[in-house]
Amino acid sequence: MRATALALTAAALLAWAPPGKAGGDDHELARQALQQGQVLPLRTVLDRVEREFQGQVIKVEFDHDDGRFLYEIRLLQSGGRVAKLKIDARDGKVLSFKRKD
Repeated sequence: MRATALALTAAALLAWAPPGKAGGDDHELARQALQQGQVLPLRTVLDRVEREFQGQVIKVEFDHDDGRFLYEIRLLQSGGRVAKLKIDARDGKVLSFKRKD
């Protein structure tokens, strides 16, 4: 399951583009953000989320919204509950947490 989540994450990072950008080099922009220290490595964020929120990552999106890089993560928690977190990709701070019961 973790391998699937990582594959989905890689696809999300490769498909990422800031507003107004399009083309084949979108994945390069996400890579540059990481290399320039603008975002935390996804693995760092996933380890923290799985530990603190006790769940299995089922979906990850990487977005650029209002000048901020975000990781949007969905977790499958015990009892089949799904939680959605928005995390500041720069520092790993949880910006929002919603759970569907």
